[in-house]
Amino acid sequence: MTDDSLDKFADPYEPRPGLTHRDADWSGLRVLVAGLGLSGFAAADALSERGAVVTVIDGRPHGEVTANDERAGILDILGVEVRQGPEHTAGMPLEAGQLIDLVVTSPGWRPDQPVLLEAAARGIPVWGEVELAWRMRASTGAAPWLTVTGTNGKTTTVNMLAAILRAAGLRATSAGNVGTPILEAVLHPEPFDVIAVELSSFQLHWQRSVSAVASACLNVAPDHLDWHGSFEEYLRAKGRIYQHTHIACVYNVADPLTEQLVMEAEVVEGCRAIGFTLGVPAPSMLGLVDEVLADRAFVEQRQNSAAELGTLLDLQGDAPSLPPHYVANALAAAALARAYGVGPLSVRDGLRTFRQGPHRIADVATVDGVRFVNDSKATNPHAALASLRSFERVVWVAGGLLKGADEQQLADLVTAVSDRLRGVVLIGADRARLADALARHAPEVPVVDLEPPQTGPMAALDVMDLVVERAVSLAQDGDVVLLAPAAASMDMFANYAARGDAFEAAVRRYAESH
Repeated sequence: MTDDSLDKFADPYEPRPGLTHRDADWSGLRVLVAGLGLSGFAAADALSERGAVVTVIDGRPHGEVTANDERAGILDILGVEVRQGPEHTAGMPLEAGQLIDLVVTSPGWRPDQPVLLEAAARGIPVWGEVELAWRMRASTGAAPWLTVTGTNGKTTTVNMLAAILRAAGLRATSAGNVGTPILEAVLHPEPFDVIAVELSSFQLHWQRSVSAVASACLNVAPDHLDWHGSFEEYLRAKGRIYQHTHIACVYNVADPLTEQLVMEAEVVEGCRAIGFTLGVPAPSMLGLVDEVLADRAFVEQRQNSAAELGTLLDLQGDAPSLPPHYVANALAAAALARAYGVGPLSVRDGLRTFRQGPHRIADVATVDGVRFVNDSKATNPHAALASLRSFERVVWVAGGLLKGADEQQLADLVTAVSDRLRGVVLIGADRARLADALARHAPEVPVVDLEPPQTGPMAALDVMDLVVERAVSLAQDGDVVLLAPAAASMDMFANYAARGDAFEAAVRRYAESH
């Protein structure tokens, strides 16, 4: 055949044949990197180091984001052209005679962004940072990936997994959506033995090639529908976690959608479906027997025996309580580690040493018999439900940006927890929708609705003092004041961490005054 006759067989996802490892021929590849955040900077750096011709675009103008300007300065030294400002993201920047071979997009860029739409229309491959990272692994001896997604619990689970792997004596890290760009982990000068990778639906949308040793989807509930366009597209993105998995696809027995995604996935022959449950495990599952974490999946005689992986006391440590979803996360992490060959004692030791990150059901203080808990990371109704179910009587602090959550989701949330609610304090842009759901489905619950003048961006820090004051007025001895907003934070705060910090600071001020 001639070269021309082979063109019709070319893979439209491949800008050049053979780009499957870091030592491939990346030189001269013309790449447009969309976004100048952590992942965009890492992509531009890695590509330019290998001889690619890189241009970075970002819609935020020079001077708006200090970190972006610092990254732009470094890239300029490396010979990477950086274009900042909305005029550079309105369409594909194609000057006369210039072509682009590949677009690498950051997770925050939606598929309907004009640059990405134009790239697709022109037949230019679009990769996400995860796809690029997979193709930047070493040609031999690359660290295997253990991957985690889910609407909620991803970060806790992937950090638990990394703790277990380190307890087994492995050089391991967590990366991806957890904070450290996956490219940095893949290209680390001291290679890792294994990488625990957290993947969001945004990241999974663009990936095609990842082939993990084991993968897990913890749960699926409608979220980020404004980004994906529909729940079906969101679900399809989540399902990509299982594609090409080698050893084990880990699913949540309590969430049939996760098992359905396993059944629909194209996996490596011999890959097993492994469930985790808060009940007694069947064969090929991990679960609880009394207060013992039991493995009936990775033992030889799984029909009539199990391996003990630790106890609930090992998980709880010195925490005052042990939420059910935290136990489920631990079982998922254990399943992934066991799929990789980690022994039961290392699982136990890793879970014993693990401590949950900030803003995730974090105890702040107990004042006059009222306990204050910060779960600012509960940024959607599904996460808020798990958080609220962890306590018997709650004054719920909620509200923010609901990210496409529909009225049925809000109704289901309120109905499920109405018998636990002592009262509710609402803040944020979409609080009226939560107020309406409460009025319809829990009319007996007292609701404090903080008005816009009190919740505007200029008053974001001060409003938490008022939140605490109003919550205390509703609480009784033994109650929990719980920040579990069921919504994103960007209407009032830089991120969920800033919201949680503001809540904790307000609680401390209240405690000092009492």
